[in-house]
Amino acid sequence: MTDTVDDVDLPYEDDASKQEKIDALQERLDVLEEQNEEMRDELLDANAENNKYQQKLERLNHENKKLKQSPLFVATVQELNDNGAIIKQHGNNQEALTEVTDELREDLEPGARVAVNNSLSVVQRLDDEADVRARVMQVEESPDVGYEDIGGLHDQLQEVRETVELPMENPDIFDTVGIDPPSGVLLHGPPGTGKTMMAKAVAAQTDATFIKMAGSELVHKFIGEGAKLVRDLFQVARDHEPAVVFIDEIDAIASKRTDSKTSGDAEVQRTMMQLLSEMDGFSERGDIRIIAATNRFDMLDRAILRPGRFDRLIEVPHPDEDGREKIFQIHTRGMNLAADVDFTELAEETDGSSGADVKAICTEAGMFAIRDDRDEVTMADFRNAYDKLTNDDEEPDVSRTFA
Repeated sequence: MTDTVDDVDLPYEDDASKQEKIDALQERLDVLEEQNEEMRDELLDANAENNKYQQKLERLNHENKKLKQSPLFVATVQELNDNGAIIKQHGNNQEALTEVTDELREDLEPGARVAVNNSLSVVQRLDDEADVRARVMQVEESPDVGYEDIGGLHDQLQEVRETVELPMENPDIFDTVGIDPPSGVLLHGPPGTGKTMMAKAVAAQTDATFIKMAGSELVHKFIGEGAKLVRDLFQVARDHEPAVVFIDEIDAIASKRTDSKTSGDAEVQRTMMQLLSEMDGFSERGDIRIIAATNRFDMLDRAILRPGRFDRLIEVPHPDEDGREKIFQIHTRGMNLAADVDFTELAEETDGSSGADVKAICTEAGMFAIRDDRDEVTMADFRNAYDKLTNDDEEPDVSRTFA
């Protein structure tokens, strides 16, 4: 803190010269200017602090006002007429005739979701329920998987691309030949053979809207909820054509129908019948392609396997020797390998392994190198990894080879 004005001594003696008085007054003026500058800075800081508290006060008042407001109820517009709108309130199915402003009337139509107050007056229109329920299943970011990351499935991948990509990239060729493009493909085979990975590659390569879901996500507790979700998903797909819908583990909702009378089985069957109707029912599906995957092909209902729903049934088997060699090369691209690693020999020795098994062998081989504090993965590491994954009860032996 600078000196105050009172601290400045003024020479008032009779013998004081005029120059000394001028110097004293100048010093006093400098002190006053410095004090004024400090007070100006303090005032600016106080104003900034005040503005901050004013904004906080306005926000709290706004939140307090919202909390004091009466809640709004969700309803559906049933009919529009000269007297207003007939709405049905959700939950109690109460119907009421209410007036609607001219501005809102232009934005309303039968089936629209609206928010109403305690007097059942329409306050605003809400987004379609299908968008709210199914938006989370829409893939916004493309998976980091390309066709080059899939080995040993050249023919199967070609058929999938012909079903999904070709109709979107070159639709005129089908018109020229005079046929409709395949609308759906079902991938079936043992676990770990690359069915889901092919769907990821399609999602990464195509510009269409990609919607993914698991069959178990369509199974709900309450009657009609699963079927409604299926309708919503296909409605979202129609609203964002062209679109690709991927249903993983479809056997969860498309298993063979039985005479079971339990409510759970009946609800699953209702969901499946809605899926059948959406795939090939009375209304047009639109520019929507469907990819489904299952490892329980024997459990699927015959109705879902017929042409028109799934035009192509593609078996995805365990890779052959050439396929395993390609998969080893794919999963070791970023690994530091020793000179003795032979992919051809590894492919011969891992007969019957799936693509997922090969990936696990590569990962486990790298772990053997890390345990030994090495920065290279050797052929023995791959053999020990295969030995560990296939014979968990036995200790791996470095000298062991496959006969």
